Amino acid sequence: MSLPDLDGLRQQVSGPVLTPGDPGLDREVAPFNLTIRHRPAVVVGATGAADVAAAVGFARRYGLPVAVHATGHGSVAPVAGALIVNTGRMRGLTVDPATRTARVEAGVTWAEVIEAAAPYGLAPLCGSAPSVGAVGYTLGGGLGPIARTYGFAADHVRSLEVVTADGRTRIADAGTEPDLFWALRGGKGDFGIVTAMTIGLFPVASLYGGGIFYAGEDSARVLHAYRAWSRDLPESTTTSVALLRLPPVDELPPPLRGRFVVHLRVAHVGDQAEGERLLAPMRSAAPPIIDMVGMMPYTAIGAIHNDPTDPMPVWERGALFRELTEDAVQALLDVAGPGAEAPPHMVELRHLGGAVARAPQVPNAVGGRDAAYSLLVLAPPPPQDMAALVRPLGERVIDAVRPWTTGGALLNFQGAATAPEQVAAVWPPDVHRRLTELKAVYDPTGMFRFGHSIGIPNPTAG
Repeated sequence: MSLPDLDGLRQQVSGPVLTPGDPGLDREVAPFNLTIRHRPAVVVGATGAADVAAAVGFARRYGLPVAVHATGHGSVAPVAGALIVNTGRMRGLTVDPATRTARVEAGVTWAEVIEAAAPYGLAPLCGSAPSVGAVGYTLGGGLGPIARTYGFAADHVRSLEVVTADGRTRIADAGTEPDLFWALRGGKGDFGIVTAMTIGLFPVASLYGGGIFYAGEDSARVLHAYRAWSRDLPESTTTSVALLRLPPVDELPPPLRGRFVVHLRVAHVGDQAEGERLLAPMRSAAPPIIDMVGMMPYTAIGAIHNDPTDPMPVWERGALFRELTEDAVQALLDVAGPGAEAPPHMVELRHLGGAVARAPQVPNAVGGRDAAYSLLVLAPPPPQDMAALVRPLGERVIDAVRPWTTGGALLNFQGAATAPEQVAAVWPPDVHRRLTELKAVYDPTGMFRFGHSIGIPNPTAG
């Protein structure tokens, strides 16, 4: 592809402009998922909104599609022949304790927001992995460790700064560009590149939380107990449970190395006495291998899930349960429990409901509010062939529980499901219809079309 005006683009932006063959290009767009490799036509390392606007204008001039990259956690499929905007250099972060808000630029991680808010006794609605980029996570909805108490992260966005496909930098909030504001919160990156967001913070300095590990042979006891226990929990308590096949690595405590285990995760926004009373039935469900639940500062919230922090190869898919019945749990155990042949690396259930189920004060496009539990299946591929060996095992789990699911998934947990009909199932039909209509307004040529793209009817170009 001939792009004769690259020198002009370099003069417009403060960050680097890279093309195939340039040193550092692969590092600039390296995904967290090591099975994915991007092959962009151009990469712009944006240092601010002006760089993003210049990059989008260049892409529009030459008919290039545009993808966005920050920490790399949002990559779900390879990007080829596009202009990739890396927002990782956009590190602005300010906390206003008087209004309990934070302004967060597009390259900031949740860990940084957590640390900045903590001195004021405040906390953001971060994800289970604090190393994830705050903006991308939030635009996809954002289901975190205390979601049942406060809702999705997207529910508490006050405003967004966004560069749309026409190259304009806009402010979107409840009173200005309300349609765009609605679509971005739950529609993710299909409507432009968000350069900064202002979010609400919460007075949570500490919580009762952590994890309990049980032996894999107790999977049935633990999961059936979890099903009955979790459905009656108060909104102050958010939980999940995962079947894990752990590697034999020194980073893990000796009792967990190389074992198949069940991991219960708990986050109770309240005091220790009430947390222990609520957790008692699960502490007696089976003998724990390790019990690490107790009072913790919010700054340690990543220890609840202990998600991986280093890039890894992975295949993943999500689903949503309408209800979690005894039969549904048994179907899950049959395909992913200790007796299953080559089960995936992780099969996780997250309890929904509570504040997650309620529409926010300012409506948004987040889907999945009517679901009872979220399912995530994650499988690291063997070196030789992910498609042939891993995908069928993961899909087998999704297929086994299909009778109890909605047919969709939370957008951030959609994973490998990128086909148009799979993406459409993320939202209720009326929400998807409105998103499609707004896509045609704000991005009529389909400039932003990678990953879990909403798509537009009868695109005029690109």
